[in-house]
Amino acid sequence: MAFEPFAMERWQSTWENQVRFNLSESGVHPLTAAELLALAGEGPDAVLRVPLGYSQSNGTEALRSAIAALYPGATAGHVTVTNGSAESNYAVCWHLLEPGDRVAMMLPNYMQTWGLAHAFQAEIWPFRLREELGWQPEPGEVEVAIGPGTKLVVVTNPNNPTGAVLGERAMRQIAQRAEAVGAWILSDEVYQGAERAGPPTPSFWGMTEKVVVVNGLSKAYALPGLRLGWNVAPPDLAAALWSRKDYTTIGPGAMSDALATIALRPAVRGRILERTRGIIRANWTVLSEWYASMGGEFTSRAPDAGAISYARYRTDERSSELAERLRRDHDVLVVPGDQFEMDRFIRFGFGPPRADLEAALGRVADAFHAHR
Repeated sequence: MAFEPFAMERWQSTWENQVRFNLSESGVHPLTAAELLALAGEGPDAVLRVPLGYSQSNGTEALRSAIAALYPGATAGHVTVTNGSAESNYAVCWHLLEPGDRVAMMLPNYMQTWGLAHAFQAEIWPFRLREELGWQPEPGEVEVAIGPGTKLVVVTNPNNPTGAVLGERAMRQIAQRAEAVGAWILSDEVYQGAERAGPPTPSFWGMTEKVVVVNGLSKAYALPGLRLGWNVAPPDLAAALWSRKDYTTIGPGAMSDALATIALRPAVRGRILERTRGIIRANWTVLSEWYASMGGEFTSRAPDAGAISYARYRTDERSSELAERLRRDHDVLVVPGDQFEMDRFIRFGFGPPRADLEAALGRVADAFHAHR
């Protein structure tokens, strides 16, 4: 296995708890357990009496049924609960990919699957989201990338880092091409429900028979500390993915399973997602007004979903060098675009409390003015 370090996660995990202002996170500021229970109208006893033994390794029946209810036609047998969506992505790539397999991959993307495909010695055929197309793919490139012999098609929708949502035409083309060549689709949908406006992002679930959807509670649900994710797949594949967990994390934490089951009650889920959307709407106003005040230093399309903004900047400084300067000299952490194989971009996370966001952006402005 040709292991490559995951540049973005290593950057974040090294520094995110060492800086005063973290604008590298792509979710909104998290709920506490007390806040979650209050949204559910529950007291501490709802979880404090949960035995801290081994929970059901693929997720309790109650939790898997709650997840399945989000996907038309799915049952608990379609669902495997994982330790974050990252474990789901890993299990899918580990199970499906062999050396030499062809993988069509949307870029830019959450680069975990890019690194995993390289590690399993697959051959990556990219199709790129185009800034000039509003971060949509060019149809001809999709056609070429998802060619004969493709084993897996990887998408993140809503997209990380751009915050863009694929249009209906692009989704339909990707699904039709994958079906035509017999490929699986791995659709990471972890930002679904965190839309800035409008309805929830449509899922790839059900668009072909060979779809695996990955999701979790870290982004739209503001519960990253639970490390609770899932995949939804045809039952035979779900069983195979469950068996992979025997070699990784065994199962989810009992407390995480219990709190996740509460979070996914329909009424509670609605309250959580409305909180997330409210933060995104309010903080996007702050960020968009700040962009306007910066005199053309940045250009950025408004994100459709997620507390993330992918901004092109006009200086010649490499993005990794700029990010390091912001961290070292101004105590602000951002994600450099070259960690998505795209230099001269920064990914700003705009989900912190408003006062922190405003203070952090002030420091970024100072850094740009000083550099000028």
